[in-house]
Amino acid sequence: MPISPDLAFGTLPELGRRWRAKEFTAVELAEFFLKRAETVGRELNAIVTVTRDLALKQAEQADKELAAGRDRGPLHGMPYGAKDLLATAGIPTSWGAAPFKEQLFDTDATVIVKLREAGAVLIAKLAMVEIAGGFGYRQANASFTGPGLNPWDKNAWAGGSSSGPGSAVAGGVVPFAIGSETWGSIMTPASYCGLSGLRPTYGRISRHGAMALSWTMDKLGPMCRTAEDCGLVLNAIAGRDPADPTSAADPYSFPPKEALKTPFKLATIKESKQWQPEVKANFEASLKVLEEFATFEEVEFPDLPYGEVAATFISCEMAAAFEGLVTSGDVWELTAPEDQPGGHAAQFIPAKDYINAFRIRPIIQKAVDEVLSRFDALVTPTMSAAAVPIAANFREYFGPFRSSIIGGAGNAAGIPALSIPNGFGDRGLPTGLQFVGRAFEENKLLAIAQKYQSVTDWHTKTPKL
Repeated sequence: MPISPDLAFGTLPELGRRWRAKEFTAVELAEFFLKRAETVGRELNAIVTVTRDLALKQAEQADKELAAGRDRGPLHGMPYGAKDLLATAGIPTSWGAAPFKEQLFDTDATVIVKLREAGAVLIAKLAMVEIAGGFGYRQANASFTGPGLNPWDKNAWAGGSSSGPGSAVAGGVVPFAIGSETWGSIMTPASYCGLSGLRPTYGRISRHGAMALSWTMDKLGPMCRTAEDCGLVLNAIAGRDPADPTSAADPYSFPPKEALKTPFKLATIKESKQWQPEVKANFEASLKVLEEFATFEEVEFPDLPYGEVAATFISCEMAAAFEGLVTSGDVWELTAPEDQPGGHAAQFIPAKDYINAFRIRPIIQKAVDEVLSRFDALVTPTMSAAAVPIAANFREYFGPFRSSIIGGAGNAAGIPALSIPNGFGDRGLPTGLQFVGRAFEENKLLAIAQKYQSVTDWHTKTPKL
């Protein structure tokens, strides 16, 4: 039987249940999403490479295993896409940048290996902002694949640097994707595109085989339709990896063995709320929903240079990672005009600035943890405004708006965050609700988000493509 178009937006449990009920085969499901990748995905500039041969081979194997009684779990037979900074053996890994369009690696990234072992089916390598945005882009057209287009309105940006994963999942091109965040690169497209996106604790997921922008801040994470889906994917890819010495040994399992008791204890931040009116209204409405099963307290963070420390790490570590790109002159092949000279200035940041950032980071980590230690999570709007228009300059667009300090603070500290959709705002575009927690407490964030999604339906809304 042909697969119903509405299954393009199916959750992992729903797709898995129907596959196991023999409503379709994994090969048929892969063909369905491969077609969407070649059509919808291309239209959204979300695709770099469609991995057709590999996908069909993996899907055929999934069908054979299921028929033989071997079930690898909730990701078995499920198609997905990977941000194109994850190495895939024999398949180009471009890092979103023209100088690396033909770049090939001999081995797979650890996350790709773990997803293969979970039985997932790789449909496509997904577009991203060139070099994950580290060279200072200020507009949407910062990738050789073109600006990431938002499925809700193609005149709006999908968000960066995980633009492809954001628009691909929101557009029903893949059921889930793997994105990355150094500072905002999962949270932003999740909010702009109306997804559930999880930034895990630094070290929770191995980064072996992933492009390094900032060794001490890069995180990989799932971008999905629901918080539950995020937990299922995290369960498959989390864990210690000898190939990545920064990966953590803390065990992870989802669903958790013990349920988090309600009422949840949530914090809001006492800070300037320079948000779009619709963002403010949707956040206040979300708090009303959360009040049914949570308590609130307003908190204030110590006055520390959160953003400055995060920016210093990114600039200095990017300068080291991509010194060759700059000194070779290949940097002038980058797409965004401001990216072409953007890597030069970082080469001259004094070493003392980098050292001082390392001295301040433990102070930030301790201060943030002390605030969060009394709560299950902190809750804020994910972004201060809806998606940026494709033609806009970021600085001009965000001039009147200011996002929470928790973006810089959370990434500098390496703590987890989860964005889920909570309504629609300016130009009918999605807005996001963000939960931020203590290190290695992803399951608290997932539990709160699952409860919210059990009594709301924002996560079920889909764009009319």
